[in-house]
Amino acid sequence: MAKTIMVVDDSISLRQVVGIALEGAGYEVIEAEDGQDALRKLTGQKIHLIISDVNMPNMNGIEFVKAAKQLPAYKFTPVIMLTTESGEDKKVQGQAAGAKAWVVKPFQPAQLLNAVSKLILP
Repeated sequence: MAKTIMVVDDSISLRQVVGIALEGAGYEVIEAEDGQDALRKLTGQKIHLIISDVNMPNMNGIEFVKAAKQLPAYKFTPVIMLTTESGEDKKVQGQAAGAKAWVVKPFQPAQLLNAVSKLILP
C-alpha cells in the first residue's frame, strides 16, 4: 500500500514538481495551499510524512507544524521543511516546532526523495 505524503506550499508549480517526484517514487500525495488549508485536510487519515514550505499566506509553515503536532493523529508524523529560508534562526524555529529535516529551495528531486526515504517508516 502506498504511503501518503502531504505537500503544503502556496506555489502551485512547486506542489506540482514535488507531487510528480513523489508520485513517480510510488507515494500518494495530498496537496494543500497553506497551513490553514493543510489543517482542514488533516482529518485523521494516515499521513506518513508532511513536506511544508515556511513562508505562506494565512498560516506559515512553522505555525502549521506546531498546530499539526497538537493533533493526536499527527503528533509523531515526520515533517520536512522545504523552503528558501536557510538562516539558522528559522531552522531552530522549525526544529522547535517539530520539523525533522530542512531542504532549501531550489532543490533536486533526488535530494528531496532521499530525505523522504530516511523519514518515512516502513
